[in-house]
Amino acid sequence: MEASRRELLASTAAVLALPWTSPRAQDPTPPVKTPPFRISLAEWSLHKALFAGELEHLDFAPLVRSSYGLEGAELVNRFFEGKARDQAYLKEMKRRADDAGVACLLIMVDGEGPLAAGDQAERARAIENHRKWLEAAVFLGCHSVRVNANGSGSPDEMRAQAADSLVKLAELAPTLNVIVENHGGLSSDGGWMSALMREAGHPRVGTLPDFGNFNLGEGPKYDRYKGVEEMMPFAKAVSAKSYDFDEEGNETTIDFERMLAIVLAAGYRSWIGIEYEGKRLSEPDGIRRTLALLERLR
Repeated sequence: MEASRRELLASTAAVLALPWTSPRAQDPTPPVKTPPFRISLAEWSLHKALFAGELEHLDFAPLVRSSYGLEGAELVNRFFEGKARDQAYLKEMKRRADDAGVACLLIMVDGEGPLAAGDQAERARAIENHRKWLEAAVFLGCHSVRVNANGSGSPDEMRAQAADSLVKLAELAPTLNVIVENHGGLSSDGGWMSALMREAGHPRVGTLPDFGNFNLGEGPKYDRYKGVEEMMPFAKAVSAKSYDFDEEGNETTIDFERMLAIVLAAGYRSWIGIEYEGKRLSEPDGIRRTLALLERLR
């Protein structure tokens, strides 16, 4: 009896000497999966409402969160023209975005002159015209400014001229990327764009591949999937252009699954911006359909 009691005490002491772990800690916990990309909203998706005065630019960033549950806004300079150096206006923009928990990711800049112009003085004016938007982007905490690579000359001449301008812009704002979208003309040729990036050879000069902008205007058509693949090695942002959807929620013009496979195969793991540009659905409905498709495929 005494021996049994001594054995019980000894075994109990041995158990108590072991490191203690809670039952919860012993249960296997599934690892938290990080989504391969985050989803933002491009302001152009609401361009009809903005041009019609149904939506104010200052209300865009809060709307990104309140209506769509997103945390990233891609701004368009046309909706706050004349305000790039208006500090009171920019402070109000930033305050509203911060209060909503929305990051201002980039500014898409149009109408400030041809960065690939053949005339050097014209090119210099275009660079200077863009400077104010670089300053605004820095103030708002953006990571990039999207510009265009339009101009004059042969494809080789335009490539050299655009590369020179892009590098000069990048050097004006050491915290920003300067990125080019396929946006018509030579920029909608993926091979020309990748050659432009190699010629610029700057770590903060890159691309913004848009799923839908390879066949603009009356010029020759370019394979959109090939174009995105050619631009992705230099991508600092991606635009998920959409137009219309079938009953299953798939985009009817662009194979989103194929596009996202190209994007992810390039190692891209950052924001993808919704840019709805359809005519059949309302802008809010088109945005929500695009969001649902991206979330399903993600």
